[in-house]
Amino acid sequence: MWTHFEPVHAVTYFHPRARAAYEAVGLRGYWRGYFAGRAAPLGTVEAAPVVAAFYSFAPSMVARALPSVWKLAPPQEALRARLTGAVQALAEMTYELPEAHLAEAADLLAEAAGAVQVAGRVLGAANAALPAGEYPLARLWQAATTLREHRGDGHVAALVAAGLDPAEVVAWRCRVDMSREFHQMARGWTDEEWAAAEERLVERGWLTPEGEATARATAEFRAVEEATDRAAAGPWLALGADRSARLRELLAPIARRCHTIIPAQSPIGLPAVGPEADVSPLPAR
Repeated sequence: MWTHFEPVHAVTYFHPRARAAYEAVGLRGYWRGYFAGRAAPLGTVEAAPVVAAFYSFAPSMVARALPSVWKLAPPQEALRARLTGAVQALAEMTYELPEAHLAEAADLLAEAAGAVQVAGRVLGAANAALPAGEYPLARLWQAATTLREHRGDGHVAALVAAGLDPAEVVAWRCRVDMSREFHQMARGWTDEEWAAAEERLVERGWLTPEGEATARATAEFRAVEEATDRAAAGPWLALGADRSARLRELLAPIARRCHTIIPAQSPIGLPAVGPEADVSPLPAR
């Protein structure tokens, strides 16, 4: 299900209309829009809660955006901008699909999002408390966003339980299947912080002295992913197997359209959605 609703949410990061909506309220530059839009459900927060909730970003990178972005666009303005941009993006990408298709997908996804358990899920709870939206594409995007932040909160909890700090997670993934050149920059870690993280990974047996990922690390990270899946299962159990399958069918063509604007090099780590996709990714959030 993640591979089908995450692309819907991700238009807010990658579609030109989403960028334009942020710029229209004064949030010029990619990272201002990103941090303001994603943190806005939390209110006028300082950097510290966002460092904790977003997890994989270097604190210094977060501090460059927060709290200064609130002087450009207060949270309510940022929320309006992110929803406006996302809906415009989805409208452009799904105009060929029947309105009834979009409405049914939105209703089912919103029902799933309404079943999230919010205790201990800061970003999931903050997004679940927002209005669902009056129109199908607004409901669809807001539900996808609530579900992805709910899942992300559970993933962070699993990483903390496994004893992996944010720099270690990113550094390890870049030894497995991601590019250090891109992801170090995208998460703001210095060369010194990166080297220290890799040293810790060698000490704990996750990397060899030559920098290769170990079999133990792969198994332990798979356990993190399985814990993430278990923690994210509640909405789909509530929706039931048949209706979840119907929602997956409805989301597939929407997700494929959204996926066309997600760069191949992306921290989301999102695999493509094929006609009969059944993938088991190791996402980096």
